[in-house]
Amino acid sequence: MTEATERSLLAGKSALITGASSGIGAAAARVFCREGAAVTLVARREPQLAALTHELRAAGHRAQYVVADVSHTQDVARAVETALTTYGHLDAAFNNAGIGATPAPLHLLDEHTYDTIMDTNVRGVWNSMRHEIRAMLTDRGGAIVNNSSTAGLVATPVTAAYIASKHAVLGLTKAAANEYAAQNIRVNAIAPGTTRSEMIDTWLRENPAIEKTLLTSAPLPRIAHPTEIAEAAAWLCSDRASYIIGTTLTVDGGWTTR
Repeated sequence: MTEATERSLLAGKSALITGASSGIGAAAARVFCREGAAVTLVARREPQLAALTHELRAAGHRAQYVVADVSHTQDVARAVETALTTYGHLDAAFNNAGIGATPAPLHLLDEHTYDTIMDTNVRGVWNSMRHEIRAMLTDRGGAIVNNSSTAGLVATPVTAAYIASKHAVLGLTKAAANEYAAQNIRVNAIAPGTTRSEMIDTWLRENPAIEKTLLTSAPLPRIAHPTEIAEAAAWLCSDRASYIIGTTLTVDGGWTTR
């Protein structure tokens, strides 16, 4: 074993990452591979997944992708089965897939928008965890990290469905952590602050005045890079976080300390 391998957080592990086509998910794919994992990348957009997988393989990493919608049970089952078939086991999962919505007061929030957000952000995490946990129960356990948000910890105006969904992710995380700890499955969450992504960039283009507010509302006055969030997820998935279950690691530049 080389010195570099000894330092790797995820050497020898198989990891599944949802929402991997861009933003935090794509950054996680690169970080997890750098740390020694063989990855199965899951998202709905095949061109982006294919390009990222090609990039990772060209760099000498083990990577594959599955086009899937995490709100569909059969899609998630197929993704997990692909990971098991290719790598023989599933040791880690980063359930990152999520969506936002155009801000609107709660009384103007339409049913379709609410249902769509809850289907991806909550049902998608539940779908993912139940298939991942089944795979981990039959082998050697594992670690799961669910991507919530600071919106899972505090409330802000005109984003009620998103806030509800991200609070629900933390509830699912705690419930699973408590239920499966004895089977050597650790479940935790991360709560990123504002992070560069397609969703955030679109939101800031539509609401340019908000960026100044964001930059002055946290002790670290900047927007996070996706890699900074991915690093936290990789650590929680690693054996170096072996005594941590059911917790939420806040990665927000101190925004929630205000």
